[in-house]
Amino acid sequence: MSVHRSNPHLDGAEGILAPQTGYIIGQLRSIPVQFVHCVVVAADIGVIFCVSLIVEKMSFLSNDDDMMRFDRMGVLAAGLFAIIAHLVGAYELPVHFSVRQSLLRVANAWAGVLLFVFGLSTALMDFSGTVAPAILLWAGACALALLSGRAFMVAATRVLRRRGVFNQRSAMIGTGSSAARLVRYISQHKILTLSLIGVFGDAADLPDRHPDQDQAGLPYLGDLTALLCAIRAGTVDRVIIALPSDQESRVRTIVARLSETPVEIRLLPANDSFSWMDNPVVMLGELPVFTLLDWPLSRRQRLLKALEDRLLAFVALLLLMPLMGMIALAIRLESPGPALFRQLRQGYNCRNFAILKFRTMYQATEPVDGVRQAQRHDPRVTRLGAILRRTSLDELPQLINVLVGHMSLVGPRPHAPSTRAAGRLFCEIAQAYPSRHNVKPGMTGWAQVCGWRGETQSEAQLIGRLEHDLYYARNWSLWFDLRIMFRTIATVLGQQNAY
Repeated sequence: MSVHRSNPHLDGAEGILAPQTGYIIGQLRSIPVQFVHCVVVAADIGVIFCVSLIVEKMSFLSNDDDMMRFDRMGVLAAGLFAIIAHLVGAYELPVHFSVRQSLLRVANAWAGVLLFVFGLSTALMDFSGTVAPAILLWAGACALALLSGRAFMVAATRVLRRRGVFNQRSAMIGTGSSAARLVRYISQHKILTLSLIGVFGDAADLPDRHPDQDQAGLPYLGDLTALLCAIRAGTVDRVIIALPSDQESRVRTIVARLSETPVEIRLLPANDSFSWMDNPVVMLGELPVFTLLDWPLSRRQRLLKALEDRLLAFVALLLLMPLMGMIALAIRLESPGPALFRQLRQGYNCRNFAILKFRTMYQATEPVDGVRQAQRHDPRVTRLGAILRRTSLDELPQLINVLVGHMSLVGPRPHAPSTRAAGRLFCEIAQAYPSRHNVKPGMTGWAQVCGWRGETQSEAQLIGRLEHDLYYARNWSLWFDLRIMFRTIATVLGQQNAY
């Protein structure tokens, strides 16, 4: 890290320091980035409410008793959107500076609101006539306004960030490989809202003999006394200490002196050889710990997915109950045996559960050595069962599994523990196979809509399914679930791999 030496008294006390009024100007110039969060939340809520009022007042929509009151719906939707947007991470700091992430997460949050609104409308009122067009108009107008408003907010925050409005002016104490690594990291991550103004410390700590120190170009602004003067003048918001690990006593001395001023102090770990240094750090109470492996879905995402599953499964059961009753009656009339079939499957966290399906085979016992997957022209399948399997109507009772929490609407398809491919158990073929159980199994999945549906005969087919299942777990979103659901309908109608 090349450090430019200059007169510490000139640069440290006069060049970068301002009079007392500079403190006030500095505070006005540096706006906390958390302020953007408050503005964005308020803007989202205001947009939904204002659009709802406009739709409510439109001349060609009546306010009869059979119509929804969009002003009240706007209040409900705005509050629900704020909650779901927080759950999907639409208000996280990096999102405020990324158009793609911002629009995608806003779309996911609004999809969650629409799932609730459409589900409520379908269950409690006649979703037809003049009601359906009005709701669709309201949903589309709010979506357009939200996405447009968020795009404008991202553009505005980007301009302000480029001008350094959100930057916390940071000073660094120390040199060496750790300091050089910090400077490189900041230069490579433009999203960070901080600016390094220079290096402080003893001049003896500034050797020029390390090749990895030739990348910073930061000016040397003086010793610790000059730093204290800069802090009191309001030109330094944060101090980052980047000293070798064997100088703990000196770090304590520096911290003790800086504690006399209102400044943030951060310590950069000095051990570059630690292989997990780039992993996320979280607070365990007051103790920082490294994250080596995290959940595929965060707690907020799991909560949102659970709400999606319960709401849609409940509405689907209400709508499909007559059809399910007719299918059950037809099964009983065609062949002896129960209408529902229960089978042991592996679910979340590799725990077994009883999956529910309409019986599609003649009643018989399974082989002793395990479950044998259905094959083309399988003699065990009844005539009605062949139709149910080809159209996937035999899977409808799994809506009950979704309601009780054993399954999700979308996820990796659950397999029986003893299912084999090419004569080998699934878990013996791929070491990463158990990882698919880190999310709940689903009635449909990304692998199924991408062509991996039906019997798994070879190891390559299992690997293909596994890759798609793990991709889904890493890239989950509400829109991804809805996309899979819509593609499932087309896949069921056009594919012939189910028998």
